[in-house]
Amino acid sequence: MARLSDLDPTLREHLKALECKSYDTKPWVRGKPLAERRVALISTAGLIKRGDRPFAVGDTSYRLIPGDLDPKDLVMSHISTNFDRSGFQQDSNVVLPVERLRELAVEGKIGSVAEYHYSFMGATDPDKMAPTVEHLSPLLKKDNVDTVLLAPV
Repeated sequence: MARLSDLDPTLREHLKALECKSYDTKPWVRGKPLAERRVALISTAGLIKRGDRPFAVGDTSYRLIPGDLDPKDLVMSHISTNFDRSGFQQDSNVVLPVERLRELAVEGKIGSVAEYHYSFMGATDPDKMAPTVEHLSPLLKKDNVDTVLLAPV
């Protein structure tokens, strides 16, 4: 992991000046028991299926990650040169814990795992991503997803 003190002074000052927003974290609805929920993952690790179009600077789009994708076919195309990829290289569940969800489903701790998961480029302004995120709601509903686990990277 890169430390601010190790970065080029210009980049360090740029990062220190970025606004860090606060969001209300109170749930607005009560959910059913976890053992009855269908769970999807949304990661900001810039993940793509091998052969898909990589993410670009300022990219607000997402990539569809099939739930049955072999982890060997998952590629991280995160644009940040300061991003530490070593955890992902050892275990893709660090950034997209699909296998852990499958285990929870087998144990009966969650109801089921979604057919599809989604990845965004985390180095993008969240306000600019809002229209794209709104596009996901009908896709999640079509997959009968009622719970999303965010994996911010």
